[in-house]
Amino acid sequence: MAAPAPRLVVFDLDGTITRHDTLIVYVTGLLGKRPWQLLRLLRVAPALLAYGLGRIDSAELKTRLLKATLRGRTHEELAAWTEQFVPRLLERGVRSDALRAIDAHRRAGDVLVLLTAAIDLYAPAIAAHLRFDEAICTGVVWAGNRLDGGLATPNRRGPEKTRCLLELAGRHRGMRTAAYANEAADLDHLRKVDEPLLVCGSRAARRLAARAGIRSACWR
Repeated sequence: MAAPAPRLVVFDLDGTITRHDTLIVYVTGLLGKRPWQLLRLLRVAPALLAYGLGRIDSAELKTRLLKATLRGRTHEELAAWTEQFVPRLLERGVRSDALRAIDAHRRAGDVLVLLTAAIDLYAPAIAAHLRFDEAICTGVVWAGNRLDGGLATPNRRGPEKTRCLLELAGRHRGMRTAAYANEAADLDHLRKVDEPLLVCGSRAARRLAARAGIRSACWR
């Protein structure tokens, strides 16, 4: 019997592979090296309020967080922190079921893509450690050698994530597709694949997934 044909498999990061949001952990971990710098997080409070009230979107919130906390950091400083951050995250902050799923797809010869709204300061390094074939993430703006904090690409979330998925599928035409993600905002791109799975979604997300005929699972 012939082996199954390789699939194009897309994984979300935050809440799917990891147990929590990665950006806030990345930021607070670096600021915490000099604890008084954690006070910079107070600058983000107005943006959090505006986001909660629906006055700004997640891309604007991300920009304001980065500008308030990491703006001015050098390439070298952030690269050094990423080298520390990624192994710690993968040791303590990821779902073991996610790692097993990634390993199973890799052994099956599937094409593995990390498609995430997480930023390119660390998402490509996570993908490399987990032996993904490609990472598509949100880019950040630099001013020479120093971080500006703006976004260089669209925030890879919602409709933008769907656009990236369809572009990927076009590059891998003819392959069956699978995707793993965790938010209601991910349901749009999950509907576009042959084998979708909502991972550890909220009650509302699970309800919407069920209506769309998308399976849900709780990963540990």
